[in-house]
Amino acid sequence: MNFIETRGNDENRAAEVTFSEAILNPSASFGGLYVPKELPKLEENFILDHLNATYKQLAYDILKAFEIDIKDEEINKALNLYDNFDNPTNPCPVVKVKDDLFVHEQYHGPTRAFKDMALQPFGSILSSIAKKRDEKYLILAATSGDTGPAALNTFKNKENIQVVCLYPDGGTSDVQRLQMVCEDGKNLKVIGIKGNFDDAQTALKKLLASQNFKKELEKDNIKLSAANSVNFGRIIFQIIYHFWSYIQLLKQEEIKYGEKIYLTVPSGNFGNVLGGFYAMNMGVPVEKLLVASNENNILTEWINTGVYDIREKELKLTKSPAMDILKSSNIERVIYSLYGASRTKELMEDLNTKRVFSMTQEETKKLQKYFSAINSDDSYGAKTIKRFLDAGYLMDPHTATCIKAYENLKEKDLKVVLYSTAEWTKFSPTVLQALREDNKKYSDKEALEIISKEYNAKLPDSIQKLFTSKEIHKTVIQKEKIEEEIIKFIRD
Repeated sequence: MNFIETRGNDENRAAEVTFSEAILNPSASFGGLYVPKELPKLEENFILDHLNATYKQLAYDILKAFEIDIKDEEINKALNLYDNFDNPTNPCPVVKVKDDLFVHEQYHGPTRAFKDMALQPFGSILSSIAKKRDEKYLILAATSGDTGPAALNTFKNKENIQVVCLYPDGGTSDVQRLQMVCEDGKNLKVIGIKGNFDDAQTALKKLLASQNFKKELEKDNIKLSAANSVNFGRIIFQIIYHFWSYIQLLKQEEIKYGEKIYLTVPSGNFGNVLGGFYAMNMGVPVEKLLVASNENNILTEWINTGVYDIREKELKLTKSPAMDILKSSNIERVIYSLYGASRTKELMEDLNTKRVFSMTQEETKKLQKYFSAINSDDSYGAKTIKRFLDAGYLMDPHTATCIKAYENLKEKDLKVVLYSTAEWTKFSPTVLQALREDNKKYSDKEALEIISKEYNAKLPDSIQKLFTSKEIHKTVIQKEKIEEEIIKFIRD
């Protein structure tokens, strides 16, 4: 299967590329993204045929349906990394919380966040391609807290790969920061920037599109790629677990085959819910995708009004920092799927130049066939965390935002799968404040110890070890210095 470009082709590059090419060189014509030329048509009984499959078997069959140009041995090697999760046969369990509410726990991997689900196998495949081609790659990652640790973990000490991870200084939790700055791989560089996640992501996109930067890298025989969800290599693995959600409800006899469900996802860069959108279009019986935002409610406004307007917006730093984003990259892939390349180019150029785009009423209605959206604030999140732990379930602040979608956006009496994208350990001070109903400042170490003791919550060894690990990466710079710092790193 070939991949094409969301904004059309500029005639300076191939009109269609293979999966390998799309993930090695994720920047497409006119600053666009790569998408499948068409989604695979799965066999009618695909879901039923996988009722007793392991997660790895399901993943393998979906990847093969995309006809990716990766050898079976490399696919299996990548998928075997799920063996490092808490439960290798069920790396992302779906847990019943209420009669109609199920939490899909996506945080049972090495860095305790959902990014492991995609980045663990993606990193293995990208590294194997680079080695096979005898090419060296610089992988860029911009993070609001979870992509960074997951990317660094998967690419650590991989041959033919160097990684630079950009994070907003002061814009992540202490645990997230420590997971990055304590990584000791010789091929890794972590850079804190004076700015927010949008600044980091904008810098990444500019570097991916910069011919001058690429020419500078070529002096050292290095090519450029990315680990963010601008790379379809991330998205393809994010489709799989939405199939898993439906299969788990069937296995638990909570639904009958063909019965529709709701999926609700905490959304920032829109990659996770995009995976649900693709799964829905590949045959998973989804009634609607319920998008949950925090006080940075740009996605809620877009879905509810058809207008994406960041002209007067300032990014708010909230207790759910992975969602503190104003420019969500993956809305572009949804726009392309619904309205085509020409309209996508028009809307994205409006956003880049005018900081606003407006869809027609008909276009908005088409979007709303698939998505409903709502936003919450930190106060709602805190009350929700306490309310659910009092009932026996411990969640992080991102998961809490989805409860508002569950409680307010359901139009039919159907089961809901809620995506829990991070373990409580990544945001323990916020969780402890919620549980104690106070505004006291807790350190991550203090909050982790209190919650694990007082609430009998398991503390993973990988999290405990962070606080005695050496901080290796101490670089914090102005965003204007990013390119200079990267060049310095690859030539040291």
